[in-house]
Amino acid sequence: MKCKRLMALGMTAVMAMSLVACGDSGNTGTDTGKDTETSADTGAADTQTEADASQAEADPSDTDATAEGVPTIDAINVGEDYKDLEASIKILTNRTDIVDTVYAGYAEQFMQLYPNIKVEYEGITDYEESVTLRLTAGDWGDIMFIPTSVAKNELSNYFMPLGDYNTLDATYNFIEEKSFDNVVYGIANGGTASGIAYNKKVWADAGITEMPKTPEEFLEDLQKIKDNTDAVPLYTNFAAGWTMGAWDAYTDCAATGDPDFKNNMVHMSNPFSKRDDMTGPYAVYYILYESVARGLVEDDPASTDWESSKGAINRGEYATMVLGSWCVEQFKEAGDNPDDIGYMPFPISVNGKQYAGSGGNYSFGINAQASDENKIASLLYMKWLIEESTIYLDEGSIPARKDGEYPAVLEAFDGVELLSNNPAPAGEEDLFDNVNNESEVGINNNDYPDCEILEAALYGTRTLDEIMDEWNQKWTSAQETLGVEVNQ
Repeated sequence: MKCKRLMALGMTAVMAMSLVACGDSGNTGTDTGKDTETSADTGAADTQTEADASQAEADPSDTDATAEGVPTIDAINVGEDYKDLEASIKILTNRTDIVDTVYAGYAEQFMQLYPNIKVEYEGITDYEESVTLRLTAGDWGDIMFIPTSVAKNELSNYFMPLGDYNTLDATYNFIEEKSFDNVVYGIANGGTASGIAYNKKVWADAGITEMPKTPEEFLEDLQKIKDNTDAVPLYTNFAAGWTMGAWDAYTDCAATGDPDFKNNMVHMSNPFSKRDDMTGPYAVYYILYESVARGLVEDDPASTDWESSKGAINRGEYATMVLGSWCVEQFKEAGDNPDDIGYMPFPISVNGKQYAGSGGNYSFGINAQASDENKIASLLYMKWLIEESTIYLDEGSIPARKDGEYPAVLEAFDGVELLSNNPAPAGEEDLFDNVNNESEVGINNNDYPDCEILEAALYGTRTLDEIMDEWNQKWTSAQETLGVEVNQ
C-alpha cells in the first residue's frame, strides 16, 4: 500500500518551487521552495510601508476605494463603512460538506447588510495541493484559507497586510501563526485544542472508566476496545492524507507542556529521540506506530474515507480518532447519537500534568493582487464573519476574538492546561520553517512523515527508533547547513 500523498509529494515539491519562482528569490539552499532569505523580508517591509501609506490617506467611510487605498482590518467598521461599495468576491474553502449550505447562508446574511457586494464560495476537496498550485497564478479569488505550503517569509508575496501585529494581537487569537516582521497577513478561522475524539458509549462498553494519561494507558485501552467490542479502536483516516498530518500538531505543547518547545527545537540536538518520561515528539509518534503495529486500527488503511467516518464514529463503528477539537461538532451532526461523541486530552503527561496545545485553524488571507474594491469588500466580509456571524458556535471552535467564549467541548478538559506556541524570538521568525524544510522532515507541512510511520508499522519495514534516528540525522544536517547554533 502506498500513502495517497506519497504520489502527491513530488507534485507538492514542484508546486512549492513554483511559489518561489513567482516570488522573491533567495539563496538558503532549501529543497522544498518554502524559504527565501532576506529578499522576502524586504518584501514584507515594503508591503507594510505601502499599506501604512495607504492607511494614512484613506478615509474608511469613503467609497472611492481605488483612489483612497485600502485600510487595515482594525480601521473599518462593519455595517457602517463602505455601504455603497460594489464588488464581487470569491472565497476558497476546504469545507466541501457545508459550502453550499452553512457557508452560503453566511454569504446571504452578509449580502443583506451589503447588497452591492456579491459573495461566492468555492469548495475544494484536495485543498492543500489545489490551492498551492492556484496561488501562483494570482487569479484564484479574493479570500482563501492560507495553505501550509506558504512559509512566513513568503506571506507578503501572496497576501495583503491586515494590520500591525501589536495592534491586532490585542484583539485576535493565534495571529502570530500568519505574521512576519510585525505584519499580520492572516487571521485564524478560530482555533482548536489538541485532543482525541472518541465514542463515549464504545469506551464504556469496553469497560474503560478512566481516561488514559500516558501512551501505554491509551494503547491498553485500545486493546480493551478491540477485545470487548466490535468497533475499530483507532481509525486513522489514512487515505485522506491531511488527517494523518494532524498528529504533528501534538508534538509541541501537548507533548511537552512547554510553549517555547517549537522555538527551542531548532536549537536542540536530536529532538526526536525517546525520552525516559515518554514525552516529546517521540511519544506522539510512538502512539501512532504502536497502534498500527499492534493491529488496533482499521484492517485496510488505504480504503479509509473521511466523509463516511463521521457517521461511523457517531454510530459507534469507530471508537477513536486523533483530530483537533474542531471535528467534534461534525461528528455530532453526522448521526443520531450526538451525545455519544466526546473529546479527551491527548494521553501524555508531563510530571503528572496534562497539557493541550491550542492553535489556529486555517487562517483567512486576502489576495494581494485583488483590486482595491475587492480587498475592501473582502476585509468587510472577513471581519463580519469572524466577529458577528455564528461560525464559531456552528463549528465548536475557539473564537478568533480573544474576548469570545470557549466552546462547550473543552469543558471536559478540567485540570488540563491549554497552551499556545509562543512567537519566535526576534530574528528567528522563519528559523523553524528553514530547518524543517531543509531537513525534509516536514513537520506540519504535509502528511508524509506520519504516513511514513504508519506504513513502516503496517509492513514491519522499519522500527520507530530507526525512523526517529533518520529524522534526527536530517535535523542535524539541516542545522549544520544553515549554521544554526545547537545548545540543548
